[in-house]
Amino acid sequence: MPKLALTNDWVKRSPSRLNMERIEAFFSGHGFTPHRHDTYAIGYTLSGVQSFRYRRAQRHSLPGNTLVLHPDEVHDGQAGTDAGFRYRMAYIEPALIQQVLGGKPLPFIAGGLSSEPRLHHAARALLCNLESVLEPLEQDDLIYDLAHALDQAAGQGVTRKALDFVAAERARAFIHSALDRVITLDELSQVCSRDRWRLSRDFRALYGTSPYRYITQRRLDLARAMLLAGHSLTEAALSAGFFDQSHMSRHFMQSYGVSPGRWLRRLGQS
Repeated sequence: MPKLALTNDWVKRSPSRLNMERIEAFFSGHGFTPHRHDTYAIGYTLSGVQSFRYRRAQRHSLPGNTLVLHPDEVHDGQAGTDAGFRYRMAYIEPALIQQVLGGKPLPFIAGGLSSEPRLHHAARALLCNLESVLEPLEQDDLIYDLAHALDQAAGQGVTRKALDFVAAERARAFIHSALDRVITLDELSQVCSRDRWRLSRDFRALYGTSPYRYITQRRLDLARAMLLAGHSLTEAALSAGFFDQSHMSRHFMQSYGVSPGRWLRRLGQS
C-alpha cells in the first residue's frame, strides 16, 4: 500500500477478476455523498472511526467490526474523528453469493455492522492480500466461506414464497447479452417464461436490486473500465450505452458518491 501523508485521500484498487472489486482507502474527512450500488460492500475498518448513514441512522465502525452494506441500500461515508479513517472493502456481485446459496433470499445484516467472528474471519481472508490477483479456485473457496458466514450471521428463516432462481438467472444472462440496447420487463418475461411482476420480485430478492438498476450498474462497470483505459468521458458514456456524458455522470454519482473525474483522481489516474 502507498505511504501517503495522512492529509491526502487515496484509494488503492486490487487487481481482480470479474464480479468482484477489492480496495483499500484512506479518507481524512468527507468520503462520498449518499449513493447506492447493486453489490454487497463487505469489509472492515483498519484505523480511525468510519462513520456512515445507513437505513435512516448514523453508524460508526471501529477496528474489529465487519461492515456489510446490503445491495441497493443508500449510504454515505466520512471520518468520525479528525484523524481520518482507513479501511478495506470488497464489492461483491450478489450473483456470486447466489451461486453458493442456490436461490435463497440474500442475507441481510441489520444496521450494516456485525461482530460475528465467523463473518469477520471470512472478510479478512478475502481482503488479506490486495497486491495480487486471486486464483480462480482460491476466489471460489473464499466466496463459499463468505456466503455461508453471511447466511449464518443474518439468521434468516425460510421464505414463504418460492423463488424461481432458474428464471431469474436466465433474465440476468439475457441482460448481459443486451447491454447496448433498451430492454423491457415484458421482453425479460418472455425470455424467462415467467410473469413479469413475479420475475421482478424474484430478481430483487435474489440479487438485491431491480432489473433496471442491474443493467445500469453493468453499463457503469463498462464505463469505468474504459475510463481507466484512458478513454474520454464522452467515449465511455456512449460506448457503455448511456445517452450522453451527463447521463452517465448522473448515474455514476448515484452509484459511487463521487463524480467520474474525482474517482479517477483518487486512483491517481488523472
